[in-house]
Amino acid sequence: MPIQTVEPQRLYRQIAEQLRQLMSSGEFTVGSRLPAERDLATQLGVSRPSVREALIALEVEGMIEVRTGSGIYVQSTTRSKNALTSKMTDTPADWGPLEVMSARILVEAEVAALAAQNAQKKQLQTIRNGLQKMKLEAARDEVPRRGDEAFHEGIAQACGNSVLLDTVQRFWQARNGPLFERLGDYFENPASWQTAIGEHQAVLDAIEARDSSAARKAMQKHLKQAHKRYSASWRRAPAR
Repeated sequence: MPIQTVEPQRLYRQIAEQLRQLMSSGEFTVGSRLPAERDLATQLGVSRPSVREALIALEVEGMIEVRTGSGIYVQSTTRSKNALTSKMTDTPADWGPLEVMSARILVEAEVAALAAQNAQKKQLQTIRNGLQKMKLEAARDEVPRRGDEAFHEGIAQACGNSVLLDTVQRFWQARNGPLFERLGDYFENPASWQTAIGEHQAVLDAIEARDSSAARKAMQKHLKQAHKRYSASWRRAPAR
């Protein structure tokens, strides 16, 4: 069964389904190594981020194993009992992580700009508390996810738009889903946490200064850097 071109607008689950079919048909057998991410993207006619999302989904399902510095290997030609399926409703937990990050760059930059205009004193303190929680979690060598969520949700609450708040909350439902969790296992580490904390501080400083333009730029920079971290080469992905 030859690899078929996938339309660029198709979701990662459709890419994953084609790879599942290739594995179940014997094109890729248990123990064999899949083509590199770049090669798969070229053969499928899609972006590397879309391929990465598909591979993460297959790993969550127990069908492949990503060996950092070695490659991507077929572990099973059948899904585990707890596998995600293409028939699931499209809930935030099923959204592609890198696609979510791209959306966050657009939406949360404007949310931060609005927060710089509209934040009340109590709301500013909520944002500060979120950043402080991040710092405390990182100091305990924990993934500072709760503080991170509190920080971003605090900014959304301060922006003065309930629809944008709901949108950011849905982003975080996706962020806490299994695909994001697995991606974080590869690309989050103490060094990246400290970098992110510094980026969050720049956002907070701009909001406190009531500088909408600076807040927008700081949030864009942070989320673009986060997207870049999640898109790094598997070979350079730090071990946890």
